[in-house]
Amino acid sequence: MTASYVSEIEAGQRFEFGKNWQGFLSLIDESRIRIAEDATRAMLGGSSLEGKTFLDIGSGSGLFSLAALRLGAALVRSFDFDPHSVECTRALKQRFFSSCANWTIEQGSALDADYLKSLGQFDVVYSWGVLHHTGNMWQALQNVVSLVAPNGLLFISIYNHQPFMTPYWKVIKRIYNRLPRLGRFAMGVSFFLSFATGFLFVDLIRRRNPLRRWAGHDRRGMSMYVDVHDWIGGYPFEVATPEEIFHFYRDRGFSLRELKTCGGKSGCNQFVFVRNVKPSEVDKSVVDQSCAA
Repeated sequence: MTASYVSEIEAGQRFEFGKNWQGFLSLIDESRIRIAEDATRAMLGGSSLEGKTFLDIGSGSGLFSLAALRLGAALVRSFDFDPHSVECTRALKQRFFSSCANWTIEQGSALDADYLKSLGQFDVVYSWGVLHHTGNMWQALQNVVSLVAPNGLLFISIYNHQPFMTPYWKVIKRIYNRLPRLGRFAMGVSFFLSFATGFLFVDLIRRRNPLRRWAGHDRRGMSMYVDVHDWIGGYPFEVATPEEIFHFYRDRGFSLRELKTCGGKSGCNQFVFVRNVKPSEVDKSVVDQSCAA
């Protein structure tokens, strides 16, 4: 556990994402894994990960690293700044792919240029809801560019900018992280009940089965309870418009392949970019055998 991580937690400047993910591990089952696989496959336009190398930046629970292996990735490398998230990912690997040499997990930062240089390049670079929590989002967005192999894919999601709600949520997140443990618990429960009631009302109005949301069908296999606490506490907190992200990567030689916005609401916009460079020799160091569950 790095000194900077500890000092930021003690100062109320960072949410302990990994401790939140620890409560999610027991919920991961075959159904949620399949939902995560389907969500990944859908955003990648049905592209197969068979034989591909996959980098998971900010692996969190490890669910999508696991999904990548199940979708045929030949090599998966996962890292997270939060040591508890690293523990979660390792626990998930031990549970589902304990003997897999093709899945490596470690602690690292998307802001550590020297560390990132040591990783090499990957066919798919994945970072869902992570780079806006680094404390320097635009630098993190820049840092991942060199990790994408020639003609490789960059799959990211970034919080949507809202003129009025963004400042509100930033204040809420700051307050949450500065409260003592009991205060954070009370605040988290109150917001969860508010969100859950609103979601239930919307589902009933639209004649949708509310249980689908709880089972993760509308949340990429994730847990609504964990996601709400992640949203309330998620700090550092930065945002961008879809246009800002598009222009940023267009100017760095990427083309937008897939886009899924949150419709102007609070939440994440999802992007899949392809790196437009000519094929070249790239040492992927891929092992010969793929993992078996």
